[in-house]
Amino acid sequence: MNDRIFSLQLFVRVARSGSFSIAGRELGISQPTASRIVAALEKQVGVALLVRTTRAVTLTEAGSEYLSRIESVLAALEEADHAARGTGELRGILRVATASGFAIRGVLPRLTRFTDQHPALRIELVLSDDRQDLVGESIDVALRIGVLGDSTAIARKIGTVHRVVVAAHGYLAKAGTPSVPGDLAHHAIIVGPAGRGTEGWAFQRDGKSSSVRVEGRVIVNGTDAAVAAAVAGLGILSTGDLSVMNELETGQLVRVLPDWKMGSADINVVLPAGRSAKPSARAFSDFMAATFQDLLAPRNQGERIAG
Repeated sequence: MNDRIFSLQLFVRVARSGSFSIAGRELGISQPTASRIVAALEKQVGVALLVRTTRAVTLTEAGSEYLSRIESVLAALEEADHAARGTGELRGILRVATASGFAIRGVLPRLTRFTDQHPALRIELVLSDDRQDLVGESIDVALRIGVLGDSTAIARKIGTVHRVVVAAHGYLAKAGTPSVPGDLAHHAIIVGPAGRGTEGWAFQRDGKSSSVRVEGRVIVNGTDAAVAAAVAGLGILSTGDLSVMNELETGQLVRVLPDWKMGSADINVVLPAGRSAKPSARAFSDFMAATFQDLLAPRNQGERIAG
């Protein structure tokens, strides 16, 4: 790799992460080596780009301006390389951010077709149930479910997740099956990420609304753990239908109150603001859009989808 290009890529990562250690680790070099390379870059440019303290690494005013220009240059360079190859082959690293549960259940089972098409592309999944800082963590593309908030990022809707209520046969055999939403007040409730921050569950049927206040007997901060708790018979869970698709298909879980509808949330592919999208990010966005269109087609046509 060209030393100058590598030093620019390293500078961008240091600036975005605020750490020589993090940037060095991601690019396969030590912290001292990363610091030395960036110092050499600053000497070559002729101005200090970063302010180094024992607590943080921050941009100088000149560094901030330099960063905005360099990111555009690197994106254009990658675009030029991609166009010059003329084969559609993607190379380099694609950093994809999403929630861990969605990655395990929605993305990874369907990713092989994309990696087979682009064997020279390296994919790094950055998984967290909290929203990642796309710019600060140098994320190329994110998959997010729910309200995006006030952001200048570029978002593309690729599908919709519907909330459902589920439980294990064993739990229902022991505690009974709710027939109306109000019955949930007398049941053990599992609260996962989809239910955090809400005081009650809201339902609609035939133009009528009903809500019930629930208190979690089991509270977890990960979707997979919440689903596992439901399968284990610890209570009733409300979550996104995609999260329990497999369990409903295998019969480990069943729908509760299937005639009542709950809320829904959009699935979006999000590209960071402030820089051009990589060719690989655009290709991944198109792939995921097509993938979820096929996956959700039966439900969108009015057929029953498991979950």
